[in-house]
Amino acid sequence: MESKRNTKITIVVLAVCLALLIICGVLCGYILLKPTGTWVEIVQDETVLYTINLDDAEDRIIVVEYEGRTNTIEIKEGKICVLQADCPDHTCVKMGTLISNALPIVCLPNHLVVRFIDGK
Repeated sequence: MESKRNTKITIVVLAVCLALLIICGVLCGYILLKPTGTWVEIVQDETVLYTINLDDAEDRIIVVEYEGRTNTIEIKEGKICVLQADCPDHTCVKMGTLISNALPIVCLPNHLVVRFIDGK
């Protein structure tokens, strides 16, 4: 009888610990991946082409060219991503929306970087 009671208590304790671990993981992910800045730079060959405050930016499309190839960058609802690219691997497109505290969006073949910067 005592063994069954101990087993039930152990299961409840493990379930509570697991729930707390999941909640902590979600909160840590939210805090770490939450954008801390709203200013982004679009850079090509170490030249800043655009500096944009995503909080104030209107939805638009920016096309950046490099040696006959293009990257189509979309700003929509305060977020930025590479929508389309004329590069062999399309890694920049697959990276999705730029998230602060993460890697910048990079297109190596077209020498393009989209990154968050400290606000002005």
